[in-house]
Amino acid sequence: MTGVESAVGRRAGAGPVLLGVRHHGPGSARAVRAALEEVRPRVVLIEGPPEADALIPLAADEEMRPPVALLAHAVDEPGRSAFWPLAGFSPEWVALRWALDHDVPARFIDLPATHTLAWGSKEDEAPEGEHPPDAEGTADGDTGPGPGPAGLRIDPLRVLAETAGYDDPERWWEDVVEHRGAGEDVLAPFTALEEAMGALRETYGSGGHDRDLVREAYMRLQVRAAQREFDDGVAVVCGAWHVPALRRKATVAADKALLKGLPKVKTDLTWVPWTHRRLSRSSGYGAGIDSPGWYGHLFSAPDRPVERWLTKVAGLLRAEDRIVSSAHVIEAVRLAETLAAMRGRPLPGLSETTDAVRAVMCEGSDVPLELVRDRLVVGDVLGEVPPSAPAVPLQRDLARLQRRLRLKPEALERELELDLRKENDAARSRLLHRLRLLGIAWGEPAASRGSTGTFRETWRLRWEPELSVRIAEAGVWGTTVLSAATAKAETDAVTAQGLADVTALAEHCLLAELPGALPTVMRILADRAALDTDVGHLAQALPALVRSLRYGDVRGTDTGALAEVAAGLAERVFVGLPPACAALDADAADEMRRHVDAVHQAVGLLGDAPAAGHGRLRGRWQSVLRVLSGRDTVPGVIRGRAVRLLLDDGELAHDEAALLMGLVLSPGTPPADAAAWIEGFVGGGSGGGLLLVHDERLLGLVDAWLTGVPAEAFTDVLPLLRRTFSAYEPGVRRTLGELVRRGPGTGGGATAAGGGTPGFAADLDLVRADAVLPVVRLLLGLDDVHENTGNDLAGVTG
Repeated sequence: MTGVESAVGRRAGAGPVLLGVRHHGPGSARAVRAALEEVRPRVVLIEGPPEADALIPLAADEEMRPPVALLAHAVDEPGRSAFWPLAGFSPEWVALRWALDHDVPARFIDLPATHTLAWGSKEDEAPEGEHPPDAEGTADGDTGPGPGPAGLRIDPLRVLAETAGYDDPERWWEDVVEHRGAGEDVLAPFTALEEAMGALRETYGSGGHDRDLVREAYMRLQVRAAQREFDDGVAVVCGAWHVPALRRKATVAADKALLKGLPKVKTDLTWVPWTHRRLSRSSGYGAGIDSPGWYGHLFSAPDRPVERWLTKVAGLLRAEDRIVSSAHVIEAVRLAETLAAMRGRPLPGLSETTDAVRAVMCEGSDVPLELVRDRLVVGDVLGEVPPSAPAVPLQRDLARLQRRLRLKPEALERELELDLRKENDAARSRLLHRLRLLGIAWGEPAASRGSTGTFRETWRLRWEPELSVRIAEAGVWGTTVLSAATAKAETDAVTAQGLADVTALAEHCLLAELPGALPTVMRILADRAALDTDVGHLAQALPALVRSLRYGDVRGTDTGALAEVAAGLAERVFVGLPPACAALDADAADEMRRHVDAVHQAVGLLGDAPAAGHGRLRGRWQSVLRVLSGRDTVPGVIRGRAVRLLLDDGELAHDEAALLMGLVLSPGTPPADAAAWIEGFVGGGSGGGLLLVHDERLLGLVDAWLTGVPAEAFTDVLPLLRRTFSAYEPGVRRTLGELVRRGPGTGGGATAAGGGTPGFAADLDLVRADAVLPVVRLLLGLDDVHENTGNDLAGVTG
């Protein structure tokens, strides 16, 4: 290749300077900055997609704060995308900023994204939404893809570290690069690294990956073009693995032949925010550095990096209420320096500072150390991109809404409590629900720690860089969040596979307040409900539909039509459920029991919807439960659950429930059917354990039946019984065991001698109540202490 000589030869005007780097390496970044200051090139060529050349000036914008990434995606298929992340300590970012600060042209010279995204190799093609190989940088910057003799990919840093006698490539890199002081020859580090990579390329070649050969051919062509334009004033910043290939002499015809016939796809590029966590291997995204927060500190600390780092650690631990003094910091610095000397290292590295923090500040515990790793070693730094960066219209509308609602994207996960009675919180809720419907999972609903009313919502928010891809994908539905969510909901309703999917979509439309989509969804819902004859489908769809009715009062949406559909759906369930419960096997019966529970809960919630005829529906449902409880063709697990639901609603007396249980547990009932009835009655996490604790008649029936099960049938019913009783709380199981051990009727106050309520004494035990009252007053915050114990107890229990 004409004019591509060694880096040292640049001073004699022999050719361009080739600066081989490790992507996201602070040592490489400092060396690049020093080299550019020394050689003062007329143009800077950087490994990256050339379509992004127009975006380079944005790197000088005051609102641009790394880490950021170049995002390329196919116009017609936004999910096909690639990222090129750049941190503040990335050599490429340093080269960009140096060129902009010195009015020197900067250009990207890697294979264009139009080919990268269209590449059809199944071997190298990245998963949807992720980067193709080398788009994000790896352990050595381009950790060479070269496979060894066995065809495995090698890690050049690991090979070099092992050659030098290190078992950790990160430690080797710190010793030879990060802790290396500035020498007289600023290009010497690049010459040494180039020689090492050249030896590796001679041994492992290109690794058998055609993509690397094509990329390097394209880069050679771009270097030649820059040489013709700028003579010898060219500096190239690229992964060290590629430097030997760029050094290799090759004809223009040979390079062009490698590029002939490459597939193409129309692409768009822009800048997007990135995070330190996404630069870490621990995130699963594999950018190739374990400790981006530590590397950022090394790059930004002007002096005494160890002292400054341990001061940061102390501040973090103090914020978490751990006692860490200045003496701890001093002692930790001394220990880190001592460890470095004992290990033969020029300066303390991350391993030495971590060991010192564990021993001095964490008292040998790894628990607070994990916090240090998460918050500082990796970190949650989120970059920023100026509004002037190219973006799809949907992205701009989302940014406008984020500013108006004061919802700033953050890399650190946080909880957001919303009170839907407040207009701003209600608008936030609508936005988050609309984004979820579009597949943009910025927020996920979480269980509220406060009120469980429908006017409260809790969200868990965390902004991930790949959400930019999801926004680009969702841009096909509309130019605003509202229009896109409406169009997406209408399409989802038309293409929904089942009735439950449509009812869930109706719920989402109410939560997201999409009045434009609701008529279409309701029409399809009514049509599907009228045509679907599967009771299981109807029962599965009803709960989501009824839940949706609860949002009308708080969100101000009209749910009248929804209530009518829900009532009609419930009526169809009532009619079809008894026949559908006949002649079911064990698995089908268990599934139908879950449907019965769901319908029971839905009928209860319909009490908030007057248009649904609550009283009539509730009476009809109780009639259905009575039919299920007494029909022999219905599986035992469903009959038992029907009896339990009637008992809980007060529609069945305890004596009647005991009579039904006695009939089922009589010797004439097969043991397996009786065990299934017990599971339906007291299983499924429905509080059945407490029912048995407080009603020893029922417990005595279960105990007597269990002791009478024939030995040959006992092994068949045992798994079912263990599943039933294992769901109880440990305290409930312990109490049941004590009651069974002492036998029924011998529990003193457990059964009333005068025929009172089983499980309770005939009168209040005021002496025992007096012992409890101080704790009750403390829990309820009652300041006044009354002398009349009886009145006090009545006031508490009333």
